[in-house]
Amino acid sequence: DKSSECREKLPLCSSISSPYLLLIKMVKFLKPGKVVILLSGRYAGKKAVIVKNHDDGTSTRGYGHALVCGLAKEPRKVTKRSNAKVQARRSSVKTFIKVVNYNHIMPTRYTLDVDLKGVITPETNESSSKKLDANKEA
Repeated sequence: DKSSECREKLPLCSSISSPYLLLIKMVKFLKPGKVVILLSGRYAGKKAVIVKNHDDGTSTRGYGHALVCGLAKEPRKVTKRSNAKVQARRSSVKTFIKVVNYNHIMPTRYTLDVDLKGVITPETNESSSKKLDANKEA
């Protein structure tokens, strides 16, 4: 029997009924370009794109987190009758850059094929002037 052979080779945890479950490895699906929805904080409910992910954490943040860029203000509906000034104001977009814990983001099935790494770097999050420039660029 195949299962009895595996039991002999693998240490079996009492809470796991099958020894095959010990062989499962988590798949990394939070990759750059993945569209996510933020769940908490100032931008809760807003859509964002992962720019850089840190699955194992860093020295300053010991938890899994991601650098995201998202839309703080989406473009609104524009009608034919509205004049140029109103059209310009309603079609404007405002972005944000933020480092978010994995627990506070919900991944979607969509990915975005836009390379934001040149515009947004981890250093942009440290100084406010660089952050403003990167927000305008994104």
